[in-house]
Amino acid sequence: MTDSDDWRVTISASQAQPSFFPRQAAEEIRSRVGRDVGVGAGEAQIFLYAGTETAAAEAERIARDVLAQRGLTAESAVHRWHPIEEQWENPDVPMPETEAERQEEHQRLVDAETTEALATGKAQWEVRVELHSHRQAVALAHKLESEGRAVVRRWKFLLVGASNEDEAREFAGQIRQEAPPDATVMVELADVGWPFPPS
Repeated sequence: MTDSDDWRVTISASQAQPSFFPRQAAEEIRSRVGRDVGVGAGEAQIFLYAGTETAAAEAERIARDVLAQRGLTAESAVHRWHPIEEQWENPDVPMPETEAERQEEHQRLVDAETTEALATGKAQWEVRVELHSHRQAVALAHKLESEGRAVVRRWKFLLVGASNEDEAREFAGQIRQEAPPDATVMVELADVGWPFPPS
């Protein structure tokens, strides 16, 4: 498979036949599209990943041929990965081309994350800190809480909530300065429902 998989075709059968679609269909499609296209199957869909719009269109054509030979009709949708939004978008959505456009789009994403954090009362991002002892975790948690951070402590791990990715990266830089030198500090999407902002 190619290193680039910025394009995705989603094939959804309108006449699902479990004996063939989607796993068996995916196997046949995989054998026909070649190594430059990734093929995956869900419960009712087939996903084709390609490096270019042209390769995606050709993979879509091959998939439709395979399904047609089996008497199946399918709906398909083509999307392009948006690296700043970090989601699949319609190909008609323009991509930022200049550094100024990329910065503007990034700021829109940060603003949207912050708005959602304040509207839902939930942190959108977190800084995960892994320490080498429970004592270190307790001490650092107390220090961060005294600075007004939203902290969840789990034995030797700390999770520090942030409203957006930029804020999480800023927190991570500050925490690296305050944590023991052998601590591991990572920025991740939040997966816990802690309150934001901290009360």
